[in-house]
Amino acid sequence: MIEVFKTNITSVKMARRLTREIHDHFVGYKVNFDLTDCDRIMRVVCKAEDFCRQHFIQWLSARDCVAEILPD
Repeated sequence: MIEVFKTNITSVKMARRLTREIHDHFVGYKVNFDLTDCDRIMRVVCKAEDFCRQHFIQWLSARDCVAEILPD
């Protein structure tokens, strides 16, 4: 499963830090960012049965990251 989020991430440093934290907290998730996109995209790849959108968004929010799901 791939989820795509619009974020407020503006720097490579912040994206790297968040990627490390996601990998530590959510085992098996793969994350990448496209900060050159106008929506500063974050893609999350995971097993569909493991993913809870609201929990993930709340977890990001606690780290000062605003994320919203982009429609398909």
